[in-house]
Amino acid sequence: MARVIVLGGGFGGLSAATALRARLPETDEVVVVDRGARFSLGLRKSWTLVGRPTPPEAVRDRSSLAQRGIRFVEGTVTAIDPTARAVEVDGKRLDGEALIVALGAERSPERIPGLGEWGHDVYSESGVAQAARALEQFAGGVVMIGILGAPYTCPPAPYEMACLLQDRLTERGVSARIEVFTPQPMSLPVLGDAGCSVIEGRLAQRSIRFLAGHAATSVERGAVSFASGSRAFDLLLAIPPHRVPEVVRASGLTGDAAWVRVDRRTMETSFPAVYAVGDLVEIPLANGMPLPKAGVFAEAQARVAAEHVAARLRNETSPTAFDGFGYCFLEVGAGMAMKVEGEFLAEPAPSVTLSEASPAHFEAKCQFERDHLRAWFGA
Repeated sequence: MARVIVLGGGFGGLSAATALRARLPETDEVVVVDRGARFSLGLRKSWTLVGRPTPPEAVRDRSSLAQRGIRFVEGTVTAIDPTARAVEVDGKRLDGEALIVALGAERSPERIPGLGEWGHDVYSESGVAQAARALEQFAGGVVMIGILGAPYTCPPAPYEMACLLQDRLTERGVSARIEVFTPQPMSLPVLGDAGCSVIEGRLAQRSIRFLAGHAATSVERGAVSFASGSRAFDLLLAIPPHRVPEVVRASGLTGDAAWVRVDRRTMETSFPAVYAVGDLVEIPLANGMPLPKAGVFAEAQARVAAEHVAARLRNETSPTAFDGFGYCFLEVGAGMAMKVEGEFLAEPAPSVTLSEASPAHFEAKCQFERDHLRAWFGA
């Protein structure tokens, strides 16, 4: 009997475990390790922010994976030994024949002085819930949505939040000015000038001020500081800087890099039979930009890694390769969404398009959630 350990029960981890279970004999064990049993898709953070309720069916229990032949271990990964393909979970050792690391990226607000004290982290479950409560009590003024480091996960989300937030405040009759700032030179650099002009133009049409090239240096009560000066706010909704989880860095999987580097065809790391997928991975594109950190890429990479793990356990090789195709939805309010889609590994540059906003794309986003929960947890 072989055991494959999947670290992380998010997009990448659940996709890897599901694919492994379909490819391995019943006698082989698939183990998913995550610090919590509760799961919901990250796309809900924008909806939570503006007070949309979360229905019971949108929240699943990872312990129910047992019904699908996948063992779930709830606990914190305290150490990873990639040479031995072993991990420690709350200090208890677990050995496997192969390892898929899908622990995502962790937020590090401490890198911006004052951020933890004066900003709401809208990328954490507890933080976005607190921000939603603050917004319901908000009586007017300046709301800043701040991207405080790059790369970060789910790149379109801050702009989606700005649009939905404006709709919600308008519904409540609250007078507010919304500003979005980013350290990057444009809203979504992978889209290029034309695509970014569409997004930034839509923000302008809504009187949402967009500030490119604004790298925050610190936050104090009521103000964010930049190299060019400071800007006042009444409410700061923050996307903190991201980094690879400390337990991954300490394992040696990153080497001298900031993120885990892999064979982009197979997702294997420099350690045999150890694979990494999702937001903790860095894959350079042909134009020098990094592959965006998005759930659809974690999902695709996980399926590739699972295929290579299964082939390895059969003493075979697989031609399956990560192709870099991906898409995501950017909700723009009024029940409509745009779709970002393309071949991100294309050469000499990514070939990515941004569709017109439509109700059909919004419904596709909702269906995306339903389809993935069904695939991982059942009806």
